[in-house]
Amino acid sequence: MNLCAEPNGIDRSLSEHDFTRVSRFVHEQFGIHLTPQKKSLLEGRLRKRMRATRIDSFRRYCDYLFTGAGMAEELPHMIDAVTTNKTDFFREPSHFAFLVDRALPELAAVRPERKQVLVWSAACSSGEEPYTLAMVLQEFADRCPGFDFAVLATDISTRVLDKAREGIYEAEKIEPVPMDLRKKYLLRSRDPAQRRVRIAPELREKVLFRRMNLAEQRYEIPEGIDVVFCRNVLIYFDAATQERLIGQFCRHLSPGGYLFMGHAETISNMNVPLAYVAPTIYRKAGGAES
Repeated sequence: MNLCAEPNGIDRSLSEHDFTRVSRFVHEQFGIHLTPQKKSLLEGRLRKRMRATRIDSFRRYCDYLFTGAGMAEELPHMIDAVTTNKTDFFREPSHFAFLVDRALPELAAVRPERKQVLVWSAACSSGEEPYTLAMVLQEFADRCPGFDFAVLATDISTRVLDKAREGIYEAEKIEPVPMDLRKKYLLRSRDPAQRRVRIAPELREKVLFRRMNLAEQRYEIPEGIDVVFCRNVLIYFDAATQERLIGQFCRHLSPGGYLFMGHAETISNMNVPLAYVAPTIYRKAGGAES
């Protein structure tokens, strides 16, 4: 369908009315808070979708978005466009060191009957975080007979989830990965000119990717999760939504389980059953060390 505006009907910028209806919808449905200061950012992101749909009017694009066909066909692409997916392998390396040196041994000590540790990478983006988790967890498993793990990785963006499942990355993306782990878990392309690597299949098998909207009222994921990584995500939500999301994480965390957050995020003044352990690391009440 070509919904292009007539030349005299083109609007070159996003109107306040259209910004309000899009930002309100994004907040209500996905919890993402687009302040007025982000109007130009939203405008730039929507312009990409307008080119893809061959619509050259913001007004007509927004009108189309809120039709039945737009909700079914365009909405997933629009959400992909407006969400930010910044991530790296071994981002905030101190978190992974804490996980291996303290969190996993403590979890193993207080729950020796558990056969598998379940780690959730919320808002996993293109997969660098969950694959980093899988690497360090596998290294721990190699040193601790009987230890097993699984990684659940979720994101709202179907585009980045497709990339994450594929597990293929440009060579420069793997610079933060230690050389010994590169040799074990990354496969280089047979064509040297490609300069790409792929996550080894045995590691990809340990990670389950699922699409998920963190703003949903109920999470269709298991309870009894041992570790949640949700870093640099809450900054996109308002205070009320942040507290509700942390409450959701706590409901799915097992007693004594850990929550890892970003350095710009805090649970201060939230009524949640979490105790401070280290900067940006919290533990749910109920564990032997809580």
